[in-house]
Amino acid sequence: MQLPDDPETPLQINIVPMIDVVFAVLAFFILSSLFLTRNEGLPVALPGAETAEAQAQRQVVVTLNAAGELFVGSQSVGDGQLLEAIQTLGTLADGGLVVIRADQSVSHGRVVEVMDRLRSLPGVQLAIATEGNQP
Repeated sequence: MQLPDDPETPLQINIVPMIDVVFAVLAFFILSSLFLTRNEGLPVALPGAETAEAQAQRQVVVTLNAAGELFVGSQSVGDGQLLEAIQTLGTLADGGLVVIRADQSVSHGRVVEVMDRLRSLPGVQLAIATEGNQP
């Protein structure tokens, strides 16, 4: 008994699943790199400074927007609640840093008033955020 000859189909490499995997990995890295950027908090127009330096230690960000409103992180606080809001974060126990991000249109007196309140915290270090001038 003779079996019919099966015509051999030529071998093919299907690369469509490989392309799908490559695009999925690419999308993962693109999306994950978006979350690696540092979120500084609320958008304010910071003044420029040629000698601006990046701070690497743990920090609390206090923001003063153009209207003079006060924020700790992204939470709105009143003047009387500023110290309580920072103390509840608990990051200043071992010499943490408070970064003041004040809009350039906020009066100097308002910034000094906030700094004066913050200096009443024991062991606090203050910094003022600026935009570094890019060459």
